[in-house]
Amino acid sequence: MARKWGCDQARVLDDFYVSGSSSAEGRPGSHWKRKMATAAATSASEPETEPKAGPKAEGEEDDVKAARRRRKVFSRAVATATYKTVGPGWDQQEECVSDSDVEECAEASSAESSPGEYEWEYDEEEEKNQLEIERLEEQLSINIYDYNCHVDLIRLLRLEGELTKVRMARQKMSEIFPLTEELWLEWLHDEISMAMDGLDREHVYELFERAVKDYICPNIWLEYGQYSVGGIGQKGGLEKVRSVFERALSSVGLHMTKGLAIWEAYREFESAIVEAARPIADFLSPFDREQTFDSQLEKIHSLFRRQLAVPLYDMEATFAEYEEWSDDPVPELVIQNYNKALQQLEKYKPYEEALLQAEAPRLAEYQAYIDFEMKIGDPARIQLIFERALVENCLVPDLWIRYSQYLDRQLKVKDLVLSVHSRAVRNCPWTVALWSRYLMAMERHGVDHGEISVTFEKALNAGFIQATDYVEIWQAYLDYLRRRVDFGQDSSKELEELRTAFTRALEYLQQEVEERFNESGDPSCMIMQNWARIEARLCNNMQKARELWDNIMTKGNAKYANMWLEYYNLERAHGDTQHCRKALHRAVQCTSDYPEHVCEVLLTMERTEGTLEDWDVAVQKTETRLARVREQRMKAAEKEAALVQQEEEKAEQRKRVRAEKKALKKKKKPRGADKPREEEDEKEWGDADGEQPAKRRRLENSVAPGGPAAGMEEDTGLAGKNAAVDVETPSKQKEKAAALKRDMPKVPHDSSKDSITVFVSNLPYSMVEPEVKLRPLFEACGEVAEIRPIFSNRGDFRGYCYVQFKDEKSALQALELDRKSVEGRPMFVSPCVDKSKNPDFKVFRYSTALEKHKLFISGLPFSCTKEELEDICKAHGTVKELRLVTNRAGKPKGLAYVEYENESQASQAVMKMDGMTIKENVIKVAISNPPQRKVPEKPEVRKAPGGPLVPRQMYGARGKGRTQLALLPRALQRPTTASVQAENGPSPHPAGATSKASEAPKMSNADFAKLLLRK
Repeated sequence: MARKWGCDQARVLDDFYVSGSSSAEGRPGSHWKRKMATAAATSASEPETEPKAGPKAEGEEDDVKAARRRRKVFSRAVATATYKTVGPGWDQQEECVSDSDVEECAEASSAESSPGEYEWEYDEEEEKNQLEIERLEEQLSINIYDYNCHVDLIRLLRLEGELTKVRMARQKMSEIFPLTEELWLEWLHDEISMAMDGLDREHVYELFERAVKDYICPNIWLEYGQYSVGGIGQKGGLEKVRSVFERALSSVGLHMTKGLAIWEAYREFESAIVEAARPIADFLSPFDREQTFDSQLEKIHSLFRRQLAVPLYDMEATFAEYEEWSDDPVPELVIQNYNKALQQLEKYKPYEEALLQAEAPRLAEYQAYIDFEMKIGDPARIQLIFERALVENCLVPDLWIRYSQYLDRQLKVKDLVLSVHSRAVRNCPWTVALWSRYLMAMERHGVDHGEISVTFEKALNAGFIQATDYVEIWQAYLDYLRRRVDFGQDSSKELEELRTAFTRALEYLQQEVEERFNESGDPSCMIMQNWARIEARLCNNMQKARELWDNIMTKGNAKYANMWLEYYNLERAHGDTQHCRKALHRAVQCTSDYPEHVCEVLLTMERTEGTLEDWDVAVQKTETRLARVREQRMKAAEKEAALVQQEEEKAEQRKRVRAEKKALKKKKKPRGADKPREEEDEKEWGDADGEQPAKRRRLENSVAPGGPAAGMEEDTGLAGKNAAVDVETPSKQKEKAAALKRDMPKVPHDSSKDSITVFVSNLPYSMVEPEVKLRPLFEACGEVAEIRPIFSNRGDFRGYCYVQFKDEKSALQALELDRKSVEGRPMFVSPCVDKSKNPDFKVFRYSTALEKHKLFISGLPFSCTKEELEDICKAHGTVKELRLVTNRAGKPKGLAYVEYENESQASQAVMKMDGMTIKENVIKVAISNPPQRKVPEKPEVRKAPGGPLVPRQMYGARGKGRTQLALLPRALQRPTTASVQAENGPSPHPAGATSKASEAPKMSNADFAKLLLRK
């Protein structure tokens, strides 16, 4: 009876799956059903067909040529089998390559081209591929964490048909990185197509087990279930299939969009078994019927009920199918669970629809979904949404940290927690926080010490991008070793291992890290400090602790008061008074940042514990030291004041020289003649001091008082200045246009419309009709109400204008045009802000903080174009943005910023590109970490000639300009102690300042005459 059951089952499975049909998306296709039927009909005792040997080479061919041809044919067959779409031809896809296939391929190849031509083309292609393979292998020997090199090597080896090498390359990559769904499916399809016997099938099973651990991928689970059905004829095959499907449901059965395929595949498999039992059900005894047919029906009922209790897309169709399939009415409890699942589905739909509408990697949408699941608190669903997010954002360290933190604090399941930590460091090996958390998780769950040490060694070889990262990982490992030591014993193996590790850490930071980063990453010697505390507090070994502190002080830390006080506190707690006094005496002599505080601590100790003699010595040393410190500070202040005064004198001298040149040119040139704009631009921006020449303030046609163009105020003349001067010009048309612009009515700036206005600057002075030129450019951002270009009194364009929109949204969108090239110059677009009310307002669109995914490149040749540099950078990863730094004239400065998709690609690019030669220029490449932007400093103290130290004068938002000079002759000036308000900003004076300090700088008669001539 059992034998008849098995035969009928196989036959009905075959009939059912061959005749059945379903969509490729929602259900397994007909190819999958035929595979199940064929596998079910195969008996475990039937031996599998052994493949025949391939065709031998002809007698006249060389053995090497024959091997090449066989490898070429086999690689084509593998490629064809792998890249076939999973469809109706799956049964042909998994068939082995027969002799006839190989012969046909060889004959077709020889028929297409002559033997000589074929061999020449193939030799050239093979030689090229072999050279590339050798290059990639060499690159991986240097940096085994180069992800792209692994992928390219596997692709080339697979193309060349190097099966053994392909397996080894895939194995090495899978040990370092989790493989993506595409890489796993490609590997699995290759192995499935070459599986010959039961041992090969077990090997494929092992690969599937590794694949499902890397990421939660419904497609891999579906392939796993499909392949396991092929072994149903073997011993334990039926239980194997059910086990795989149950695990698949536990893993991805809650997936709202892709979980349905797993449920239906499992249910159809069980339904096929029921159909196989139906013809013989009437011939079974009641007991056998209950054990076989009825129990199988109950399995399907159970699957329907379980599925209907889970919120999934297309639940209504599943419920209708259950009603149609079941002979009995659907139980009330099932209906209640179904309705409850529908309500849950409505809550989840907004988040699922947001994921469907967004573009990959959808990090923000996944973060919102995770927050929602965390509020609900279902561990299974929280785990699933994290896994779904990591499939597309596997290189986001913060996401891995949040996931592992949730598992560490909430679930605390050893296998699950360690698996996630292991995957995290394999995905983001450059993130030290993940390695530190992994070590602590392994310690928390009692992992063997040897395995933890191996993990730490992997972390050291992970290629961190900062020296401080190595300090952090060493500190985490040393903390772990310290917790292993039983300090109740005088000596132990663990204690010796801890001391050896401390010694090795210091040597590693000094040699390996300092050689790579030019710094140890531990300037404050935190590791050595911790070692000293352990020796003093836990090992009662103050002698070793003092030796360590001596080493700390010799590494440039002796000038810091906090280091000496740390040592002093350690001596107070575990040493003696003599060494405390000795430490403080040394601190008084060496400290340079806060000597007063150290002196105070010394005097306090002597007042409490010292003798009169000790007190006298302490007072004498502290007074001597503080007197010397005051003297040094006075000298430094005087030196600084002298330097500042020298700089000011140089600046004044440069101004006088420029004024004299300007006066000479004005005498030689008629007043109405046109002045070349390039010369004026050079005068405005060519100041070596960085100070712009001041301009007289007058009402222009659209100047915003104190607005973004505050440093570009217009020249307006005295009464009658705007009258036309009869002077010959190079072009009558230009003179006419200038005259029209001069006669334009003056339009005062309306500050109430600043929110819908942008300020546009750095435009070419030669631009004709700026309004006509700029209007199409800004109308792309929204409706433009008005464009107000600024002209001088002679009608020349000043290089900036105001663009007013109808709404604020358009103005905000116009800011994105900043740095857009207009007639060869970068156009600056900034908000319209009144600087008299916001003197600290500055617009800088780029980040000034550390960006680990962005590179800073210097030393580029000026002739290097953006496209050329982008081609070089693309070889090391996906370039999201590349920006060449230019000056105001649009000329390159030899600098560039390159933003990569993630930190891994950026760190690889640094290692490969730093020191590269481009057009005979050696470039420098580093992670983008701009220096801190300077903040306005407090007034500097300087020594006025013949007077006491006074604060350095503070200037307004426009800097030091001619509009701040006092035009009142100094003979009429009166000394005052009151605070004077300058035109462009406050000019504070201390209450105790003398009259000499408050007087204006002395000027000669010639200077005063030149000042009046500046019109």
